[in-house]
Amino acid sequence: MNKRQRLDAAIHKKTVDRPPIALWRHFPGDDLDPVKFARRVIEFQSEYDFDFCKVTPAASFVAEMYGGVLQDAGNREGTRVHVRRVINDWRDWKKIRALPDDDPIILRECEAVRRIREGLGKEVPVLQTLFSPLSCARSLAGERLVQDLREHPGEMMEALHHLGTTMERFAHRSVHAGADAIFFATQVASSDVLTPDESHAYGHRHDVTLIREVSGSIDFVLLHIHGENIYFNELAKYPVQIINWHDRKTPPTLKEGKELFHGAVAGGLEEWKVVADGTPAEVQAQVQDAIRQTDGIGLIVAAGCVISTDTPDVNIRAARRAVEANG
Repeated sequence: MNKRQRLDAAIHKKTVDRPPIALWRHFPGDDLDPVKFARRVIEFQSEYDFDFCKVTPAASFVAEMYGGVLQDAGNREGTRVHVRRVINDWRDWKKIRALPDDDPIILRECEAVRRIREGLGKEVPVLQTLFSPLSCARSLAGERLVQDLREHPGEMMEALHHLGTTMERFAHRSVHAGADAIFFATQVASSDVLTPDESHAYGHRHDVTLIREVSGSIDFVLLHIHGENIYFNELAKYPVQIINWHDRKTPPTLKEGKELFHGAVAGGLEEWKVVADGTPAEVQAQVQDAIRQTDGIGLIVAAGCVISTDTPDVNIRAARRAVEANG
């Protein structure tokens, strides 16, 4: 099977020659320059020959779109920290409007996608990262988000609508630049952040609207549910084809997730204790366990989120060899 055939078979829970695999990471600093960023992504994909290439824009790029000021966090994840937030008072939500698709940050990220597509050719599926409207709002506001949701729901609902439109335009421009699919990330669908009712009212409605708006022009949507104590059962009903979560840290297990979700589950690897800091044997053992849980059907071997910037090469290769051995 080629990469596209293998992914399609996994999505439809058909037999594969081997489980698909993909890992992804940030490239701090270089991810602010489309030329450097594209080169690093192409090198990473070419080195390990994953079944898809997940593009990882600079962390909090949405806040940058709206005027936020950030700097390198200097951490192993490769993210950035906020020097100045976009939202510092609930009245600031009234200033949020949908951005045009020629916004400078959108153009920067899409230029990177264009170069990545050109460098990898048509064989490798390329996924652009798209954040849920509520995740965008959290990037703009930080910890005050929940308070504003509860005290000023009208302003928040309007802002979420505009953020959704911005992400829709970003997605369409990314597809035009060469992206095949969307990695749709939500970072707030957790009881650690919102109540079930809040998650449904402020997350579900806007998420599903955005996913449906972009689905017609792409091959598939991979939903990433970030965090622990997640609302998996509700999000498993989203119109997406692949679902990814921290299955080694929070319920459900891969086996349970596969039973609850109609498409493919992506996971099996714990990105910090095992992939970053463990041994090749531990990495291989988790891959083998993921395959046992799912019978190798409807499975994409992946980590729960980005792997660290200093993940040992031997561990990445161990994961890659493990799926080959289980073909």
